[in-house]
Amino acid sequence: MVSEVNQDLINELAALKLENARLRRQVESQPTTVQEYPLSLEEYRRYGRQMIVEDTGGVQGQVRLKNSKVLVVGAGGLGCPALPYLAGAGIGQIGIVDNDIVDTSNLHRQVLHDSTKVGMLKCESAKAVLNKLNPHVNVVTYPVRLNYSNAFDIFDGYDYVLDCTDTPLTRYLISDVAVNLGITVVSASGLGTEGQLTVLNFNNTGPCYRCFYPIPPNPMSVSSCQEGGVIGPCIGLVGTMMAVEAIKLIIGIYTPENFQPFLTLYSGFPQQTLRTFKMRGRQSKCICCGDNRSITRAAIESGEINYELFCGSRNYNVCSPDERITVNKFKDEYYDRTTQDYVLLDVRPSHHYEISHFPDAFNIPVKKLKDMHGSMAELQKEIPSIKEDSEVLVLCRYGNDSQLATRLLKDEFKLPNVKDIQGGFFRYIDEVDSSIPKY
Repeated sequence: MVSEVNQDLINELAALKLENARLRRQVESQPTTVQEYPLSLEEYRRYGRQMIVEDTGGVQGQVRLKNSKVLVVGAGGLGCPALPYLAGAGIGQIGIVDNDIVDTSNLHRQVLHDSTKVGMLKCESAKAVLNKLNPHVNVVTYPVRLNYSNAFDIFDGYDYVLDCTDTPLTRYLISDVAVNLGITVVSASGLGTEGQLTVLNFNNTGPCYRCFYPIPPNPMSVSSCQEGGVIGPCIGLVGTMMAVEAIKLIIGIYTPENFQPFLTLYSGFPQQTLRTFKMRGRQSKCICCGDNRSITRAAIESGEINYELFCGSRNYNVCSPDERITVNKFKDEYYDRTTQDYVLLDVRPSHHYEISHFPDAFNIPVKKLKDMHGSMAELQKEIPSIKEDSEVLVLCRYGNDSQLATRLLKDEFKLPNVKDIQGGFFRYIDEVDSSIPKY
């Protein structure tokens, strides 16, 4: 009886094995139906709102963004709005070049940083925010000053460069290196309430920065945010437009057939306006991208291309040591006097003067002083008490324009007793009296 039961179990087990083998062969003979997606499910959720925009190319456009590498030079007024939008859009790798540190004076416009990051490297501050915004983006930082010796190594491997810098010297360098590496550049600048935007070296056939500006501007005509000021939302809008242009480049909105060189000008005050001008194409005589190129990689890396000499620099050192006094000497020997028998002339712009100033100072901006062409009669209209033998002390914000003004007063107005206050109003605040507002 027991043996019959065992035999039945053995037969049933053998039948099950045969059935399992048959089913396995059947499954193996069928094609795999598991679908492979180019993005993770989380990425579909994250980028869905932009993938459904008709002009973005859908999933393939998003894959292009994911596979792209964008280098942003400068994490300041332009870089701060551009960077989070690039990261939010899903750029695969973002490089940030900036060796500057966060300062309190940056925070009204460089909104990627905050008060807790004052003293921190801007590139690292930006990276911390981008990593929180989008963990799918690889953020690489370069806490160095971009120059001819490191630019090629930093640019190598990137598809696009955003020039968010604020000096002609750096703009020429970025454009030159990009041309030699075949990289397209989105370039912009901003000051006060205005900004401008363009795309350079598109597809390695469009014009470069030297095509637009073969001769650099006079260094005395170039201002900075520190000198000329800037309205945060105005430069922020230009930085945002840079991100838009980068995305358009990556997803293929621009093509060799439809791209036209352009320059877009933005003005925030009094009415916001945008104007776009057609620009000339690549110039055959351009020494960087033209027919006979002399701006080569070897010439740049060897230092043969002297950008400092080409762009020039401001020469404020026009006063001899005996024509200048320190802020401490000014306080001890002049400002603390019970009676003021000297003329204190503040040559900052009037709107600077109105923010904070010495109570007994006269304000004549250096430009207005130049326009007087050495006329004592014009000068006395502004300062009735001034005479040819008056002792005059001149100051500005940092001690630069005051040197130029000292030279003017001595050489054109023929006033013999004029001295510049070294370091200007801000050094007085830093070293003597920190209770005075510093802007």
